[in-house]
Amino acid sequence: MIRKLLPAAFAAALLMSMQIANAGILTFRADLSGAAESPANASPGTGHTTVTFDDVMNILHVDVTFSGLTGTTLASHFHCCTAVPNAGLAGVATELPSLPMFPLDVTEGTYAKSFDLTLASSFNPAFVAASPGSTVDAARARLIGGLLAGTAYLNIHTRAF
Repeated sequence: MIRKLLPAAFAAALLMSMQIANAGILTFRADLSGAAESPANASPGTGHTTVTFDDVMNILHVDVTFSGLTGTTLASHFHCCTAVPNAGLAGVATELPSLPMFPLDVTEGTYAKSFDLTLASSFNPAFVAASPGSTVDAARARLIGGLLAGTAYLNIHTRAF
């Protein structure tokens, strides 16, 4: 199955292939590019991400490698959920202003971090509030559902894009 995580800044037409690695683990992979942006931009940046979700432990692990950005990084986070799969823009689902410890003020880098999606601190409070019942459980289900449906995306924002 191919899933696309739409970008809104540098990031990626994150074509995510979902694989069930073993019971309870979902794996998404994507190549990152400015051309995959919605709308596309002229960033020469490239990268790759692998995102895994353990639905037993409710842990989201994010690995990102990127380089060649025009302008330095300002923030990175997940957006969810677009009205149409693989197109459009959505609000920020995860922490603001950026994923914790994401490399900022750089044009290349790597990032690896795990998030406990049972904690409200893993989400943008507005995303939780907009989820059915305004609960963290609903926000988690909404984000993972968005990843599976192609209506969520990872974004790397730069000073140029």
